[in-house]
Amino acid sequence: MRWSNTTDWETSSLAADFNWKRLVEPVMTSYTEATDGSYIETKESALVWHHQDADPDFGSCQSKELLDHLENVLANEPVVVKRGQHIVEVKPQGVTKGLVAENVLSTLISDGKPPDFLLCIGDDRSDEDMFESILNGAYSSSLPSAPEIFARYYLDDTTDVLALLQGLSAASSLTS
Repeated sequence: MRWSNTTDWETSSLAADFNWKRLVEPVMTSYTEATDGSYIETKESALVWHHQDADPDFGSCQSKELLDHLENVLANEPVVVKRGQHIVEVKPQGVTKGLVAENVLSTLISDGKPPDFLLCIGDDRSDEDMFESILNGAYSSSLPSAPEIFARYYLDDTTDVLALLQGLSAASSLTS
C-alpha cells in the first residue's frame, strides 16, 4: 500500500513467502500453451491466469480444470486459489482487498481523517471481501457479472459506472 506519491510502499508481512510460485508457474504455463488467447499476469503477491481472449467455452473449461489442478498441487501451501471473471488467481492466504480496505479505513479514522463518503465498485467475486469489510456506513456497487451478497447496489455496466462517477462529481462541485 502507498499513501501518496511521496511515501514508500508498505508491504504486508502476510505476503512474505513466495516459494509457492515455483509450483504454480509451470502449471499455469502448460495451460497457457494449451489455451490460445490466455496469458499469465505476474503480480507482486499473486499469479493470475487470464482467459478472456480465449474461446469462451474452452477457456471456461480450462479454468475449472486449472483451478482443480492447482488446488491439488497447492493443498499444503499457505495460498488461496480462486476463480473469477475470466481468471484463476493464486495468492497468499490473508491477502485480500477487504484487508486492505479495512487497513486504509482504520488508518484514516485513527489519524482523525474519517472519509465523508466511501464508494466501492467491483466486477468480480474477488471483490466480495472488500464489500463485506466496508459494509457498515458505505455505498458499494457491483456489475451484474459479479453476483454478490454484500454489495448494496448494482450497475449494469461500465457506462453506468462512468455516469455515476460523473453525477457524483457534479453533485460534489455544487456543494463545494
